[in-house]
Formats: sequence, structure tokens, C-alpha cells
Amino acid sequence: MSTPAPRSSYANGSVANMVRSLLVIGVIVAALIAIVPRVNSVSQPPVDVAGASVEVARTSGWPIDRPEALPDGWKATSVRYVRSTGGLMTWHAGYQSPTGNYVAVEQTKDATDEWVAAQTNRATQTGEVQAAGKTWGTYVRSGKVQNSLVHRAQSAAELTTIVTGTGTFDELTAFAETLRPVPAS
Repeated sequence: MSTPAPRSSYANGSVANMVRSLLVIGVIVAALIAIVPRVNSVSQPPVDVAGASVEVARTSGWPIDRPEALPDGWKATSVRYVRSTGGLMTWHAGYQSPTGNYVAVEQTKDATDEWVAAQTNRATQTGEVQAAGKTWGTYVRSGKVQNSLVHRAQSAAELTTIVTGTGTFDELTAFAETLRPVPAS
């Protein structure tokens, strides 16, 4: 008769050895996690609203507005001049307010009701407010936080201007007060 084959040394391990092995692996994984760099915050590249607005005013010939002398804490987040609802070219400059809300200015020439509805996300007019020497309609979108101030062009030389976003009406009004025309020349 032959003797049985000896048991593998792996089968002779104890629970204590398994726990020690798991602890060693856990320490190695924790060390790897600790040394791998991670991004704590994502910073956005700077947005040059002033430069873009001068270029848009020059190429379009429009007297577009941009905010000037915003209080500390406002940060430009986006700027564009694109074809929008109804094929209308639209000037847009977006900002983050000091409280973290989003506020943007949208402007176009010969605005239609369809364009205003699209920019305000089909909000309904709830009243009026005075800002920057103009009368603005106040619009509130139901179901989501979006407030808008709408100033309709009063002449062919003027643009329809919308100040919109998640900001409060106080923030939107303060933002509208800073809007100044950019010369088209």
C-alpha cells in the first residue's frame, strides 16, 4: 500500500493567517489610494466677456450690453454668440453670483415671442420692475427655479434683453443695473 499524498500547505492555513493577509493587503491598498493624486475641485478657464463682447459688437453692428463693475464675487462662466430659436442670432454672457446662483444676459435683434419664451423656458409674466432706467417684465418659471427679467426693444435700434437664471430677483435686478452698451465701432 502506498501512503496518502501529503496535504498542500495552503490547506493548513488558519483563519488568523487569512486575517493577517487581508490586513496586509488592506494597508497596501490604503497606501496606494493615499499616494494617488486626486482633484479636489475643477476650476474653469477664465472667460473674457469684455473681449468677446467687443468682437460681437464689431462684427454684428449691434449695441450689445455687458455688465461692468460687478461687485466682488461675480465670476464669468460662459460667453457665446450663436443662432438660437427662430434662427435669431443671440448674444449670451453667463455668470455665477456670489451666492452661487447662475445669472445670464441674453440679447437679440427683432426678438419674437417664441424667442422670449425659449429664453425664459416658457415662464409666465408676473409683474414689472424698474432697473437701469428701463421697465423689465418679471417672469417666473413654474416647477423649476428660473427667474427672468425681460426688456423688450422699444425701437429698431434697440435689442431685446433678458436677464435670466437661478438668481433671486434682487440679484437679477442688481445685475441688470450693471449692464452697459458696448460700442459697435
